[in-house]
Order: sequence, then structure tokens, then C-alpha cells
Amino acid sequence: MDRNAIMERVRAQMPERRWAHTVGVMETAVRLAERYGADPAKAELAAMLHDVAKYWAIEEQRRVLIESGEAGDLLGYDPALWHAPVGAYVAKRDYGVEDAAVLDAIRWHTSGRVGMTKLDKVVCLADYIEPGRDFPGVDRIREEAERSLERALVLGFDSTIAYLIANGRPIYPLTVMARNDLIRQLDKEADNG
Repeated sequence: MDRNAIMERVRAQMPERRWAHTVGVMETAVRLAERYGADPAKAELAAMLHDVAKYWAIEEQRRVLIESGEAGDLLGYDPALWHAPVGAYVAKRDYGVEDAAVLDAIRWHTSGRVGMTKLDKVVCLADYIEPGRDFPGVDRIREEAERSLERALVLGFDSTIAYLIANGRPIYPLTVMARNDLIRQLDKEADNG
């Protein structure tokens, strides 16, 4: 399926507001990819499909998580996390995406993971900072994104974790592990720098 066909199909199945967000993520992901040395075409494709399952019914997301073998421990956490692995599965099944790096960037864009690739980081951060986002601290994350992909992502994860704590919500452990891994990377760079 070509780029335009994917765009039209994705756009048709989400509200206009979410499509505007998706376009913002696509543009931001391409810019970050160019700045930090990831593949801009892969970043754009992953961003285009990152929320493809966001508006699916929760029960349908649950069914696909189980069917795909992606459920793991996710079913015990906030369903807002589910659309990412469901989206990766759907990108392959329904949109013909075969590139493992693109599928991983979709899969991990909400939670992060230990050992995030450059593309994973770009798509995850683009989702945090696209121009339509407006939450406390987003401008600081945007400013840091001009200097460091990893430091900006740590700030993004910090924001998510603080929000979850303030609202008495469980924190998906992989997000904490991803944050800690990024901090270790930054500490190692500082020691070697």
C-alpha cells in the first residue's frame, strides 16, 4: 500500500482532531529523524500509523492483543496503552507494513522500552511534542528536544509518571525501565564525554 493510500485509510477511521494530531506527529517525527539521524521515511510511516487503533473499542483492542500474542502484562494496566501494540499488529496485518523497525516504533510509542532505537525515540518524542500538544511542561520538553533526544524523552516520561502518580494510577513498569535506561545512556555519555 502506498503512502497516500495509507494516509487516506488512516484518516478515514479517526476523528478530525486525532488526524490533526497524527499530521503533527508525522511532521515532528520527520524533523527529529533528520536532526538525530533516524530514517525520515520510516519515522513518517510509523507516525502515520501510531494511533491507527486509538479509537477502536476497548474490547476489540483486548481481542486483538490476545489474538496477536501481544497481551503480556498489558491487560492489567491502563487500556490507553493498548492501542500501540494493537496498532503495530494492525499496521502489519491490514496495511502491509513489514519493516520491523517501523512496527517497533509504533508498538513502543506509548510505553517506551529498554534499548529504544533511534526510530523508537523519535516517534515516541514526536507524539509528546507535536505542535497541537498542550500540557504542563510540554514547552520545556520541546526546548530540550532541540538539544537532546534522550533528555527530552526522560522529561516526557517524567511528565507521564508524575501525572499517573498525581492521579493515583498504576505506572506501567516498562515506562519506568525505559526512563531508567535513558538515564543510564546519558550518564554513560557524560562519563565518556
